[in-house]
Amino acid sequence: SVLSRYENQITILSDYLEEFPETDEPVWILGRQHHLNTDKSKLLLDISARLWFTYRRKFSPIGGTGPSSDTGWGCMLRCGQMMLAQALICRHLGRDWQWEKHKKQPEEYHRILRCFLDRKDCCYSIHQMAQMGVGEGKSIGEWFGPNTVAQVLKKLALFDEWNSLAVYVSMDNTVVIEDIKKMCWCPAQSSSVAHSSAHLHRSALGQNKNTAGLCPGWKPLLLIIPLRLGINHINPVYIDAFKECFKMPQSLGALGGKPNNAYYFIGFLGNELIYLDPHTTQSFVDSEENGTVDDESFHCQQAPHRMKIMNLDPSVALGFFCKEECDFDNWCSLVQKEIVKQQSLRMFELVQKHPPHWPPFIPPSKPEVTTTGAELIESTDKLFELEEEFEILSV
Repeated sequence: SVLSRYENQITILSDYLEEFPETDEPVWILGRQHHLNTDKSKLLLDISARLWFTYRRKFSPIGGTGPSSDTGWGCMLRCGQMMLAQALICRHLGRDWQWEKHKKQPEEYHRILRCFLDRKDCCYSIHQMAQMGVGEGKSIGEWFGPNTVAQVLKKLALFDEWNSLAVYVSMDNTVVIEDIKKMCWCPAQSSSVAHSSAHLHRSALGQNKNTAGLCPGWKPLLLIIPLRLGINHINPVYIDAFKECFKMPQSLGALGGKPNNAYYFIGFLGNELIYLDPHTTQSFVDSEENGTVDDESFHCQQAPHRMKIMNLDPSVALGFFCKEECDFDNWCSLVQKEIVKQQSLRMFELVQKHPPHWPPFIPPSKPEVTTTGAELIESTDKLFELEEEFEILSV
């Protein structure tokens, strides 16, 4: 029966196997290498397993009176959701997890999906992201850039106790090892704080009945590196380093695309990038009474899109996930070997110590609030005033 399901899945994908050219060059998808001559089916199954978030319509109006569809403006938010979802898949199910149509999936998979449903009480919904973007100077319905969506995800993650991610967004093209380790090695929370966190998670985000990640130890790291790889077009000197990032086992791909047209890049073949396209409008999907989600519309079963790297807008954001400290140490070694030492013009800097001319690094923490919905988002304004001051001082 397992073989039968596998063959059925291959049949679904076979219509667009020819979309890839005949070549001996390997295809890289989020740290995994595939060879077109020998395992096209595994390649396509790997792509279809990624969670695919697109425009939706007929969800409850954002903010009560706002838009009920994100068609035309939400593509970068959807790409940010896809990158974060891939981090959560790696965190709970592992990079090698595969999706099959109509196959029963573990509870963690449905919990991940519920985080992204288009409802105001889901922690990474279009509602939460759009309203949190107001604090980043973006009106609801306004298009986001890669850095803005990264900042929004960083703030929303503070309210997500189940996934318990440490989200680090680099500044000035610089990743500071000392700051990341300070943020990821979290001390044990007091019982009162843990109780408050659990209450907020249940009441404000309404997703899970228990919490995880409250004990001391390394918090899984979502590392996002916003970059400008040129002025009007990508500088060819960065291409090899950019492609190298997709080979790293920690890779979550990249956010980018063209002006006002965002894509989620998951790999490459030669000098072409492979991406998931959010520019399809589907109807709102809610969870069932038993907590499961009809997930067929959350997996792209169409031909994977490709574009030439030189057509990429220079404003991008790289993503990486490090579940354990050893994963981060390994990533640092790969960056030193493949990015820093190999490039005359570096794509970004990796430094050990916090730059002395920067303001002190203070790991972000969640305010103790018990409000819900839009009130929860408004309550974070004061929390991030220091971050805004930090950004001004660092310019």
